[in-house]
Amino acid sequence: MLIKDIASENRPRERLLRHGAMALSNSELLAILLNNGTKRNNIITLANKILKENTLLCLSNKQVHELKRIKGIGSVKACQIVACFELAKRLASFKENPQQRLDSADDVFRLFKNRIRNLKKEHFKCLYINSRNCLIKEETISIGTLDMSIVHPREIFQPAIALSAAAVILLHNHPSGDPSPSDDDINITKQMISAGEILGITVLDHVIIGSNFYFSFKEKNLCFT
Repeated sequence: MLIKDIASENRPRERLLRHGAMALSNSELLAILLNNGTKRNNIITLANKILKENTLLCLSNKQVHELKRIKGIGSVKACQIVACFELAKRLASFKENPQQRLDSADDVFRLFKNRIRNLKKEHFKCLYINSRNCLIKEETISIGTLDMSIVHPREIFQPAIALSAAAVILLHNHPSGDPSPSDDDINITKQMISAGEILGITVLDHVIIGSNFYFSFKEKNLCFT
């Protein structure tokens, strides 16, 4: 069945205009995003097939090359899907106040969990904090398995000095979903705390984000005395 053979009042775009986005199913919303189907499947059938084979969470973490493996998804549709989910992730962590206060590990977790907990590689970030505990800037220091040869104090503290940051918070994700620290995580934390003491820039915490939980070195008194 072609989309033109579906009664106009039952087409996704028309239903959205008439009833609002909340009234539409996931497949109808995806159909609007993809815009057109294939020779074999109209856009609604294509959207249904995609969501039968992929949960929304799975779909939200696929890269363009992975999406293109799905029948009916080319470069344009793949880019549209990736862009849509990236906007959703950014909205989830959006705050009206650009000077976001980070007073606890829970604040860090709530701000970054939707952005990094489902990534397939470890992303090590540094959060630069001013004297009022407000976030000045975030930097991605490395992507991939952490070790001390990759994460060096100069990569952490050069931006801190340039930004006149009073403190930093170390942050990374564990793709396994388990936020428990590894030996490398512990050694890196100790190294950064020591380097910060020499430079007069406080390492406030190191937060590891898993699937649904986080680990805070500060809260667990690990490496912090």
